[in-house]
Amino acid sequence: MDMQNDLRIIVTVLGMLCFLAICIWAYGKRSKTRFDEIAEDVIKDDDSPSASQRS
Repeated sequence: MDMQNDLRIIVTVLGMLCFLAICIWAYGKRSKTRFDEIAEDVIKDDDSPSASQRS
């Protein structure tokens, strides 16, 4: 193998590892509860009238 193919393999493996790490972080139990809280806050904020509607 030549140096260019070795570099392509390394970059591909590193990219796959980064993708898997992000998936594990996003779907982990600790992140799920935090994301659920953020989603509920957004829904709660929708119930209040916005500043443009008050005038």
